[in-house]
Amino acid sequence: MTDLSKLKINKPKKTPSHKTKSHVVRTRVNGKVKTIRFGQQGKTGDKGNTARSRSFKARHGKNIAKGKSSAAYWANKVKW
Repeated sequence: MTDLSKLKINKPKKTPSHKTKSHVVRTRVNGKVKTIRFGQQGKTGDKGNTARSRSFKARHGKNIAKGKSSAAYWANKVKW
């Protein structure tokens, strides 16, 4: 498992040994460090403008807009 204390702030990292989530990132929210796990293990996103990526962005648009404190923001940035 990844040693979370060594993760750099706002630098996503793959977690191949995690049971369900494919990535982890640490970010600061209101001065506190927050660990966010995101992405389904084994699934890939579509970096292009495909129907699948448009559907993801439509479903999670409000959460993506919350910024770096949401898993949807990081999934959108890294996987989609």
